Amino acid sequence: MKTTLSSKGQLVLPADVRSRDHLQPGDVFDVERIDRGEYRLTLSTTGSSNGVLDWLMACPEKEYFVPIDSESTDTL
Repeated sequence: MKTTLSSKGQLVLPADVRSRDHLQPGDVFDVERIDRGEYRLTLSTTGSSNGVLDWLMACPEKEYFVPIDSESTDTL
């Protein structure tokens, strides 16, 4: 696959890559220069919580949270 660097220095990841890896706007990447003309682009695993709510809401077992009665810490 090929992509072109824009006049603003931006690269667009091909739609096939974004779709296959479930990439979303706002995802953060680390860029490492390996050598002249060789770079490594890695999805950052820190600092982004994009998609976490969707992942949690996709839990196959719904209504698993059951509130319980508890004593106030004032009585301890």
